[in-house]
Amino acid sequence: MHEHATRVIAIRHGETAWNVDTRIQGQLDVPLNDVGRWQARRVALAVADENLAALYASDLLRAYETAQAVAAACGLPVVTDVGLRERGFGEFEGHTWQEIETRWPQQSERWRRREIDFAPGGGESLRRFYDRTIAAATRLAAAHPGQTIAVIAHGGVMDCLYRAASRIDLQAPRSWQLGNASINRLLYTPQGFSLIGWSDTFHLEHDTRDESADRVGSAAA
Repeated sequence: MHEHATRVIAIRHGETAWNVDTRIQGQLDVPLNDVGRWQARRVALAVADENLAALYASDLLRAYETAQAVAAACGLPVVTDVGLRERGFGEFEGHTWQEIETRWPQQSERWRRREIDFAPGGGESLRRFYDRTIAAATRLAAAHPGQTIAVIAHGGVMDCLYRAASRIDLQAPRSWQLGNASINRLLYTPQGFSLIGWSDTFHLEHDTRDESADRVGSAAA
């Protein structure tokens, strides 16, 4: 292991009611539900002894609430970063996958095909989203050589990190899980991210809800 590598613990936020409903959250502020708050407490206990140097989170409520639970267990402040926000889905936000397919069939098809330069009306393209989130994660990790940090964000952000660490193309179908409150481990060096472990849910007593629906092109939580 590179002695100056940054160890990154990437955590997806706990469950929300909209996760259950398969409703696109994007950059809307949706709180955790009761299960999500329980998951946040469980993941906080799981990383309490990780000797974290810093705790970073998306400023969206579902990620921030999850981060607050981790902060209480680790004795660290939550530092929010808008670069860790979920992809902006514009007019898709607030709608279920089925509603999107019915209301915007052509746009829905382009989304399902993972067209990297397609953006829903008022939203963000996959390419722009990837560039934003990986730039933010790189900036945060680069500030902590030889240390361990936690990054608490969204399913789409986790997907981008997995692709960056595994050198997988943005248009490739997803075959990895993005469970709520899962723990994902990466290393960062100046050469980029590398994957150490993914979708650890041992700290949860039952399966987390997974949104690895390749048919809709990207996680939206």
